[in-house]
Amino acid sequence: MSSLISIATRRLPRNVLYLGMQTARSHEIKAASLVRRWSRLVENLWTSTSDLVVINGSFSSCGMQHIHTSAGLWNKQTVNVPPFPESVSEGDIKFTTKVGDQVSVDQVVMEVETDKTAVPVPAPFSGVIREILVKDGDSVKSGQGLFVLEQVAGGAPPPKPAAAPTPKPAAPAAAPPAKTAVSKPPVAPSPPPAAAPPPRPVASGPPPPPAKPIAPAAAIPRAQAAQVKVPPADYTRAITGTRTEQRVKMNRMRQKIAARLKEAQNVNAMLTTFNEIDMSVAMQFRKFNLEAFTKKYGIKIGFMSIFTKASAYALQDQPVVNAVIEGNEIVYRDYVDISVAVATPKGLVVPVIRNVEGMNYADIEIAMAALGEKARKGAITVEDMDGGTFTISNGGVFGSLMGTPIINPPQSAILGMHGIFERPIAVNGQVVIRPMMYIALTYDHRLIDGREAVMFLRKIKAAVEDPKIMLAGL
Repeated sequence: MSSLISIATRRLPRNVLYLGMQTARSHEIKAASLVRRWSRLVENLWTSTSDLVVINGSFSSCGMQHIHTSAGLWNKQTVNVPPFPESVSEGDIKFTTKVGDQVSVDQVVMEVETDKTAVPVPAPFSGVIREILVKDGDSVKSGQGLFVLEQVAGGAPPPKPAAAPTPKPAAPAAAPPAKTAVSKPPVAPSPPPAAAPPPRPVASGPPPPPAKPIAPAAAIPRAQAAQVKVPPADYTRAITGTRTEQRVKMNRMRQKIAARLKEAQNVNAMLTTFNEIDMSVAMQFRKFNLEAFTKKYGIKIGFMSIFTKASAYALQDQPVVNAVIEGNEIVYRDYVDISVAVATPKGLVVPVIRNVEGMNYADIEIAMAALGEKARKGAITVEDMDGGTFTISNGGVFGSLMGTPIINPPQSAILGMHGIFERPIAVNGQVVIRPMMYIALTYDHRLIDGREAVMFLRKIKAAVEDPKIMLAGL
């Protein structure tokens, strides 16, 4: 037994060493196999680099999964509705572009039409519109997503140059003249046959009238030719007589204008009084100072500044016309903010010129020029039209002879200017021809009596016909 134990004891280290060597050899084989596999994978990855394609910040290859990165997320941005003023809660979307259009930075992509103005939605950077999240005409609120804009490398690509005209093919060379056939000797002409004797006239009634010749189709005038009528492209610009109809949704600004005008009729006790103004002095003053005024201020002097200043002077003389009814109280304002009605393609807007009582003609013209430019560009804001104590509407620029304007709520009166026409009037007992203008004042008779209204118009008439009374304080 002891001999067996001694033999096993002598063989144990050798067996343990053998087992350890076998385990190490197995791990070495596995490691070598793993290294060979990674070496082949790396070799295949490097050799297939030319087949890789970069799309939106991700790599793709045939037989491989996409390796996405976050770089593509920075190229797209969702543009939301800009914040509205406090008095506006929502608006209607009006498209000016479509999916796939290329836009530049600050280019207006959409417009949000509110009941007071149109809020532009510009592009924050140059790129391509990939998705539109709303429909044309939908009502949207501040902060709502509108469209997805994707940035392109180097901004929006430049417009493609016009294709060069293709050269016209050269005219083929003239074909050589064909060989003429051998001419035959001319044949002698045969003598003409003898003329037959004229028939004897037969006694009968008058001969029938000759038939009218049929005119060729080309000789028929265009008015008589058949015309094919097609509906107009824009029903607001033309009527072609096709007896078709088109329904267009009324924009929010027009809806608000209609509601306010109807509100003015339902709430105010409107009454209109008229007067006429001799425009000779104003026209002479404008003609004499036009060149110097334009040279100094860069704009022309017009009649609106003259009437705006005269209205402010008359409002200071009759403060009740500058007041307003609120509930059971009368609110008198110690400032004159005059709203000037301006017609734009989107509707009638009334930007406000503030503190007119302290302005001169030049200040008024500069303020009106700035507001008119903003209105033409569609950049007029709600703040530009907020407030106002009195309104002037100039229908004379369209040739109006006379009219009755409607009060602009919540104001109490509005002045209507009309066209200038030469008419005979009596001056110092003589009939003379003078350029005359009718003016109209529509006022709320609940607050303004007839006396104040007439005195107000007479003060405007005096200030326009003789501006020196404003300097004298008369």
